[in-house]
Amino acid sequence: MVAGMAGDAHAYHALLLLCAARLRSYFRRRLPGHGDDLEDLVQETLMAVHAKRASYLPSLPFTAWLHGIARYRLIDHYRREERRAALPLDDENDLGTETNEEVLLAELEVERLLAQLTPKQDAAIRLTRLGGFSVREAAEISGQSEPAIKVNVHRGLGRLIAKIHRKDQDADR
Repeated sequence: MVAGMAGDAHAYHALLLLCAARLRSYFRRRLPGHGDDLEDLVQETLMAVHAKRASYLPSLPFTAWLHGIARYRLIDHYRREERRAALPLDDENDLGTETNEEVLLAELEVERLLAQLTPKQDAAIRLTRLGGFSVREAAEISGQSEPAIKVNVHRGLGRLIAKIHRKDQDADR
């Protein structure tokens, strides 16, 4: 992914091929008997990976980032199909041990909100607020200065709060 982000087209193509194979396996385990939906989900996820590639932080595991996107696409699929199936999270490729669908949906909502921020705000919030890194550590990991980390966290959280308030106000109407 890092090489692809740096402009290496061959590395990026190879990454997408490997991702496609991994995603087929991931969705096949969760959608037995739905072969038609499987390829659609693989393609949707690959498009999301391409669209959101700037949000990937090289210091964090790529597969965790990929699986987060895949879970989000799977939940979208269940919603489209009007299914409320519990997602199995017990395989070795999943990060967490959460079994509560509401926790998963909340995590995905956080991902959706963070994707609306600038890449620097997203990285600063992920590292300091979600990753538990100090401002100094976050600066070293992200390449931003310590004051920039503080500003990006402050501004990013402000934008998120404003978006959540707007969403709540729209829901009340």
